[in-house]
Amino acid sequence: MTYCVAMRLNTGLVFLSDSRTNAGVDHIGTFRKMSVYENPGDRVMVMMTAGNLSISQSIRQMLNERTNAEGRTIWTATSMYEAAQILGDAIRAVHDREAGELGKFGIDFNVSIIFGGQIKGERCRLFQMYSAGNFIESHDENTYFQIGEAKYGKPIIDRVVTPQTTLDEAAKCALISMDSTLKSNISVGLPLDLLIYRSEELAVSRFVTIDEQNQYFQMIRRSWGSQLKRVFEAIDDPVWDAAPEATANVLSSVSDHSEPVRVPPPAGVAREPQAVPRQILAHQDGDSEQAS
Repeated sequence: MTYCVAMRLNTGLVFLSDSRTNAGVDHIGTFRKMSVYENPGDRVMVMMTAGNLSISQSIRQMLNERTNAEGRTIWTATSMYEAAQILGDAIRAVHDREAGELGKFGIDFNVSIIFGGQIKGERCRLFQMYSAGNFIESHDENTYFQIGEAKYGKPIIDRVVTPQTTLDEAAKCALISMDSTLKSNISVGLPLDLLIYRSEELAVSRFVTIDEQNQYFQMIRRSWGSQLKRVFEAIDDPVWDAAPEATANVLSSVSDHSEPVRVPPPAGVAREPQAVPRQILAHQDGDSEQAS
């Protein structure tokens, strides 16, 4: 498995991928998921892949050679949309060649891709590609795409990232998103590839491979966990069975009539309700007075 995330912002693009591959708990490998297609001054394109590694490697190789009906490749495509179409054609070509044979062994044709960048003369664009070769494009309503183990790192991005977010802030958010995923899922692992592309540069100027010794990522891992715990501890506990006039932190009040869906025990094991001891009743009365 893997986790990759990319963000399209007003000032550029952010790409982050891990490098873990997993063929069982005793067969874990490292393969980089990010590929960069760069012709300085003309175009920068980035592809990140998740899914079956042999499929994604075949697609990567075919993309470099694929020509569309107009005779253009990703190196001569006139727009990122046309480049995404060429990538979609490469996905379908690999499917036509390999899906049938994979199916004989019970293996699905499983690949997902994030593809984005900029070609001179147009804005930055970002696409998510599917196994069928079709794709969707990022717009201001959806500024990012994730593939692989996306669920653990999604909440922080939803709360933080907008088109106006700066590249450095987005990179920080992406790394926190990755840290959350690393914390919760063993199928995602270091090292990471982080690429920051500033609009109109048409060259890769900010790229880093992050391992266990990276100082900034170590700081992220330490401080994010401790800050989360601090915020959690600062949130007040809920108030149960509050007086009707109470308005602070009320989870339930004495006027509530909430009841669970009860499943009655069989007649042979049902017990008669027991009287509540006086000391418990007195303790509950004291709690009610404090709540009021």
